[in-house]
Amino acid sequence: METDVPEVVTTRVDIRSLALSLVAVAAVIVLLQYMQAVLIPFILAGLLFYALDPAVDRMETWHVHRAIGAALMIALVVASVFSLAYFLQDEAVSMVERLPQAIQRARDVMRRDRGDPPGVLDKVQAAAKELESTTDADSRNRQTPSGATRVQVEAPAFNASQYLWSSSLGVLNAVNQGIMILFLTYFMLLSDELFKRKLVEMAGPTLAKKKITVKILEDIAQQIERFLVIEVVTSLVVAVATGLALWAMGLHEAAFWGFLAGVFNSIPYYGPLTVTGGLSIVAFLQFGTVEMTAAIAGVALLITTLEGWILTPALMGRVAAMNNIAVFAGLLFWSWMWGIPGMLLAVPMMMIIKSVCDRVEDLQPIGRFLGE
Repeated sequence: METDVPEVVTTRVDIRSLALSLVAVAAVIVLLQYMQAVLIPFILAGLLFYALDPAVDRMETWHVHRAIGAALMIALVVASVFSLAYFLQDEAVSMVERLPQAIQRARDVMRRDRGDPPGVLDKVQAAAKELESTTDADSRNRQTPSGATRVQVEAPAFNASQYLWSSSLGVLNAVNQGIMILFLTYFMLLSDELFKRKLVEMAGPTLAKKKITVKILEDIAQQIERFLVIEVVTSLVVAVATGLALWAMGLHEAAFWGFLAGVFNSIPYYGPLTVTGGLSIVAFLQFGTVEMTAAIAGVALLITTLEGWILTPALMGRVAAMNNIAVFAGLLFWSWMWGIPGMLLAVPMMMIIKSVCDRVEDLQPIGRFLGE
């Protein structure tokens, strides 16, 4: 009687190829961390290029020279940033001025009422102060031995000039990075056709390969441009809706918090939760009631939830959609690599990677893995 022997499926793994792949991945990760100061401006300039390139192309069809069109779009970006900063500066200064009052109110809330008996934290602080005063009194009463010099260590005074100098250097560095990004974007806009022509020449001698390369470049550019436009539109909708809702509910600095909600909306999951948590603290310190705190936090979270469930899927479509695991993994990876800038750039970079993989035949399995 013959018995069925289950078939064993085996696969052969090339250890040498696997080891080389791991070494290559590790080298790329180290290179990304080491070149952070160079790569982030290039990525920001590339994203700004894809966002402005359609408008420059449209002006070129209207017989506007490309150099003039690119300069006009760069000037529009600079004017928009300065206008936004001018509009929000009063609310930012007001928030800074109200910070001591908010801290004092937070202390009062934690202590509840002044007439209540001291809590555990107050008792610990009182005991520490009493111990410190006793130690100081004992040290003063203790006589210094003959022949010894009494030494008193004093904390260094606050050096305002040094603080202002370090702050000024940080501001100048940020301004310098911004100027370099704008110049790099401008030259990218001018050299758009040059880079396309160089890539087509590298594709191969045959006309068929050149046509395929042109089609791939156009598809990638259209998908990335569409994604960036949708990101800007949805963030703007969230910012305006949140600002108006908070203003209607009587929250101070509503426009500033609406701006933060729009910026952090580009960070999936973590961004809306961060803004909601900050609004909860601010609302509780201002109104002092759980009801208003829950209402303000709920409204902010509702706006971002509706945007994520309705507006973005309707505009984006399933072609450019990524699965939640890939988005969250990319968020963790890029935030680990570059900190806050990586967290803000995680989704655009993941979208660019997916767009390239979807259009390059050898990389299509990666694109399908990232997609829904």
